[in-house]
Parts: sequence; C-alpha cells; structure tokens
Amino acid sequence: MPDWGHRLERVTRNLTPSTYRKICAVALFLLGAIVVTGGAVRLTSSGLGCPDWPTCEYDQFSPESGIHGWVEFINRLITGLVSLIVILAVLGSLFRSPKRKDLVKWSFGLVAGLIGQIVLGGIVVLSHLNPWLVLGHFALSMVLVWNAVVLHHKASDLNVPRLDKPFRQFTTLLTSWALVMLATGMLVTGSGPHTGSRDDPIERLPFSIREIVRIHSSTVIIFLILALFFTFYVFRNSHAISLRPITKTLCVVVVLQAVIGWVQYFTGVPEILVGLHIAGATGLWATLVKSWLIAHGSS
Repeated sequence: MPDWGHRLERVTRNLTPSTYRKICAVALFLLGAIVVTGGAVRLTSSGLGCPDWPTCEYDQFSPESGIHGWVEFINRLITGLVSLIVILAVLGSLFRSPKRKDLVKWSFGLVAGLIGQIVLGGIVVLSHLNPWLVLGHFALSMVLVWNAVVLHHKASDLNVPRLDKPFRQFTTLLTSWALVMLATGMLVTGSGPHTGSRDDPIERLPFSIREIVRIHSSTVIIFLILALFFTFYVFRNSHAISLRPITKTLCVVVVLQAVIGWVQYFTGVPEILVGLHIAGATGLWATLVKSWLIAHGSS
C-alpha cells in the first residue's frame, strides 16, 4: 500500500507563499460557492430532499430517485469538497515556508466554522427547516467567508500601509451597516414564499413580508448613499490609491445587487433572481471585508 503520509509530507514540505495563497483563494471561492448551492437547495424546495442526516434516506448514503433528493445530496458532496480544501489550508499553514502563526490561527478558524456549519446543517434538517436555524446557517456562512477573506489577504503578504483615520472609519461604517442590511435581508427571506421544501406546512418567520421588505429597502437605500459618498471620497483623495481597485469592484457589485433586488421584488421573487441575489450578497460582503482590511493595513 502507498505511504500516503510520506507523499503528503513531500507535497507540503516547504510550501511556497505563492502556492499557499492559491490554496486560500480556492478555499474562499468554494466557501462562497457553497452559500449559493445552499440557496439552490432552498429555492428548488429540496431542503428535505435528504430527510435524514448524516445519511440521506434512512440508512442510505445517497437518494434513490427524484431531483430534490439529488439537489440536496450534491450540495452535501460540495460540502465535502469544501472540507477537503479547508484541510489543505490548515496543512498548508503548518508547512508553509516561512511558517506564520497568524495564518495557522486563521486556517483553524475555517475548521471551527465548517464544523459548526455541518452540525447546524444537520440540526436544520432534523428541525424540519426551522427558519431561525436556516438564517443562522446563512449567518455562519458569512462568518466563514469573512474568515476566508482575512486568511487570503494575510497570505498575500501585502505591505500596504494603514490609511488615514477617515478611510478606516468609513470602511468600518460601510461594513457595519452591511451587517444590518444582510440581517434585514435574511428576515425577508425567512418571511418569504421560498420555504425550502415541497412539504407543507413549513414554518415561516412571524413578520409581514410587505413591512419587512420596506425595512430592508430602507437599509439598502442608506447603504447606497454611504457607498456613493465613499466612492467619491476614495477617488478624490490621492492617499487612497490602494483602495481604488476594490472600490471599483464594490461599485459594480452594489449596482448589480440593487438592480437584482428591486427586479425580483416587482416580478414576484422568481427563484433564479433570488439565487443571484444570494450570490451578490456573498460577493458584496467579501468585497467590503477586503476594503476594510486594505484601509486598516492588515497584513
């Protein structure tokens, strides 16, 4: 039998910073992708396609038939792929040359978050898609994305100096308000028509969808105003050159996300647009975390 331990040691010995940065980039991409595929499970009403956990149906690992069972099963397989890349991120931080304690710490943060996701995902299934737990599942995903962005940023060995206080305060304000916006958006989702399962009844949050949408829209409008002022300030100030590339990305993501959000509301929240909105929310959050790190000179 092949000695996998020695093979792994040869692969990871003296891992270069460039290679480790690529591993972190893949981890970030997959952690973002699993948010979107998890949304696809709910939007296709496949949340209970695999009614048991950790098996799919009773003592069977995979579903017998049916599109809903396979959608949920494939999402679980992708979770396994995410687990693999997280393990590689941890091993890479241990074998990276030179070794850095901060990278080891942040890579183990991914492990803790992923374990939490797996356990919470199982509880969500066993609770028959309790909406509060479903929202907690998404919130934990955002924590994992934050962790992955920080890990990739630090692994890039950027030597960007900390920007002036107004930029640090502005990025902190934008990121903090984005949390409010994400929270109200989750309440809209938990109160909306996409329950995640074909079975009825599935519990929904005790909010009027019309009222909670108004609240969420208000938070979005405030965020758009803040983002506009932030963009203007960055491009008018010569000291913020390091922030300009990520600010351009932020502008694109914000505009697309706002357009998708309003179109989906006025078209009866079709599944495909809701899925794109989930992807946009994930991208927006990652972009804001990156801008905060650049402004604060985190490396």
